[in-house]
Amino acid sequence: MKSVGGDIINHNEVAEIYEAYLSPLVSELYVLEGYETSLINAHAGGRNVVYNCEKEGASAKILRIAYLNDRSREDLLGEVEYIQYLFEHGGSVSNVISSRKGNLLEEITHNNHTFFVCLFEKARGKRLVENHYQYREGVPITEYYYNCGKVLGKLHQLSKGYAPVHRRYSFFDKYNVEYIDKLIPGTLSLLKEKMVELLKTLERLDKNSESFGMVHFDYSDGNYMIDFDTGQITVFDFDNSCFCWYMYDLANLWTLGMGWIQFEPDAGKRKNFMDDYFRTVLEGYTSETKNEDLMLDKLSLFIQITLIENIVDAFEVMRNNGEELKCDEELSYRIKCLEDDIPYFGFFHEVFSCEEPFECEERKI
Repeated sequence: MKSVGGDIINHNEVAEIYEAYLSPLVSELYVLEGYETSLINAHAGGRNVVYNCEKEGASAKILRIAYLNDRSREDLLGEVEYIQYLFEHGGSVSNVISSRKGNLLEEITHNNHTFFVCLFEKARGKRLVENHYQYREGVPITEYYYNCGKVLGKLHQLSKGYAPVHRRYSFFDKYNVEYIDKLIPGTLSLLKEKMVELLKTLERLDKNSESFGMVHFDYSDGNYMIDFDTGQITVFDFDNSCFCWYMYDLANLWTLGMGWIQFEPDAGKRKNFMDDYFRTVLEGYTSETKNEDLMLDKLSLFIQITLIENIVDAFEVMRNNGEELKCDEELSYRIKCLEDDIPYFGFFHEVFSCEEPFECEERKI
C-alpha cells in the first residue's frame, strides 16, 4: 500500500482507478487503441498492477503500474534503462517500449497519488508452471538447466560493460543493519543477529567488475517465459534488480533446482542430483562469461543471503498489506535455517522433510 497525506491505496483500488480514470490517458500515451486489456492476478507480495494487452494482428504487450513508495523515480528509470541496454546488446529479455513522448517511464498523478507507468513487449512462450512443469517433449531436461545458466551468463556478461545513466540502488542500500533492525520484530533477536553476521561477512568480499554489477535479483521460473518450440528463455520482471554480486543470481538459480527433487526421501540422492544440476547450469553460464571471479566457493554463503531476501520480503509484504506479523510454516523454516546455521536451504539436513518440503512448525512472534 501507499500512503499519501494519510490516504492509503491498495492493489484493488489502483486497478479501479486505472479502469475509471487512467486507461484513456495510458492508451493515448502508448498507442494502445484497439487493444484488449486484462488484469493479471497479483502474486503474493506483488508490488505492481499489471495488465495483459492484446490486439489481433499485433504483438502482445504487458502494462505495468507502480504505485508503492518503495521505488523512487530514479530507481524505476534505472530499471527500464538497464532492460533496454540488455535488449539492445543481445540479452534475452522482454524489451521496454517508449511512450508516444519518447519516454521509457511515464508519471501520472491522480488525486494526489503518483503512478509510474511502463510498457513491455510480452515474452514469447509460457512460464514453466503454465506448462505444468513439463519441459519440451522428447528433449532432455538438462537442456533447460543449461539454457537457464546460458541466458543468465549472457546478462551478467553484458552487465560488466554497463554504465548507467540513472543508477539503481546497491544491495547494501537496502540490506543493512538499520533496515533489518527496523523491519524484523525484536522478538526475533537471534534471527537479526545472524542476518547481521552474514551481512558483515558480505561486506568483506571483493566488488571488482568481474564479480559485482547489475543483477536480476529474482531470476526464477516465475520471471521468464520458455518458447517450448525452441527452448529459448526470455527474462522479464527486473523490479528487484540492483547492484550486487553475480553469485547471488547463481545461488538463487541453485535453489530453483531443489524443486525437481524435493520429494526424494534420500538426502544423498538429493545431493547428487543438485551437484549434477548445478554443474549443467554452470556449463551454460560459462559458455557466455568467464568464471575466474565467480566466487563459487561462496555458494553456501550466497544461498544464506537468498534466505535473508526471502525473509525480508515476507515481512515487507506483511507490512505493506497492513497484516498482523506472523511466521507460517514456510517462513519459520527459513528462519530456522538462518538461526541454526543450516546450510544449503536445509536441503541435505534432517530439518528437511520430503513430505512437507521447506516447512517446519510455526513459531510465534
